Amino acid sequence: MSVDLRSSPTLLKLLGDPVRWSIVQRLAAEDLCVCHLVEDLGLAQPLVSHHLRALRSAGIVATEPCGAFTYYLLDRSVLASLADALTELGTEPRRPQRRACG
Repeated sequence: MSVDLRSSPTLLKLLGDPVRWSIVQRLAAEDLCVCHLVEDLGLAQPLVSHHLRALRSAGIVATEPCGAFTYYLLDRSVLASLADALTELGTEPRRPQRRACG
């Protein structure tokens, strides 16, 4: 999945939330269900579910049913595309001239 540069600010804002960032870090290590995240983060289940819903709607997280549970998986391609977009901005050559003011 390629990240449209116009969606980058939204993704960065989502990932800038400390709870969401903690969820993404944990999902980078292993697939987890809500009960694992509630235990690891020490937060209420509705709050964890709210953050997972936001990450899922942005395409950062996907779900996989497993019996009575739903496991959450990190979609690394979204993060890789975002990293590529940021790298491109950081490595773009400077323009040799500046635009005149006024």
